[in-house]
Amino acid sequence: MGESLIDRVVIENISFSNMGFVVLLRKTESRNVLPIFIGPNEAHSIAAAYNNQSFPRPLTHDLFANTLKLLDCHIPRIVITDLVDNVFFSKVYLVRNDAEKYQIDARPSDAIALALRFGAPLFVSKLVLQTATVPLPDEEPKPESMDPVGELKKELELAISEERYEDAARLRDELKKINNEN
Repeated sequence: MGESLIDRVVIENISFSNMGFVVLLRKTESRNVLPIFIGPNEAHSIAAAYNNQSFPRPLTHDLFANTLKLLDCHIPRIVITDLVDNVFFSKVYLVRNDAEKYQIDARPSDAIALALRFGAPLFVSKLVLQTATVPLPDEEPKPESMDPVGELKKELELAISEERYEDAARLRDELKKINNEN
């Protein structure tokens, strides 16, 4: 994808909403964000890399990144290329031995998780940005540290205090799933 057809973005936030986890991407000069809904495990993996957290055992994205590095590969960039029927598509650009170049289809959450592990920039096609960005609310302060597990725990406590037990059970199950993956 040509450089004139894409824009560089940064991670504005990773949070938990009533629709699940969402990663918000933003062009540095814009007040609009691109919301991409992701699973709890992907949110945890992205947040871990973003916050430079390490674990006793590697997460799946760590394993893949370590394998790529062992094979003398690096990721110079990832690009979220398309949005079809509310599903985002992306490509991971891969360079091996500073000569062989590859493009690999990936879910945006996986591409972002890998890019963070390689320190690679994130890009989004201009068409996707034009069609899918939303204004960033002024009243929500950006948290200092993105922690999806912490947000899930807060949501669970709130659901219990408000006696929304079905929501609490769902949140508890998501936390268990994340903890079992580590």
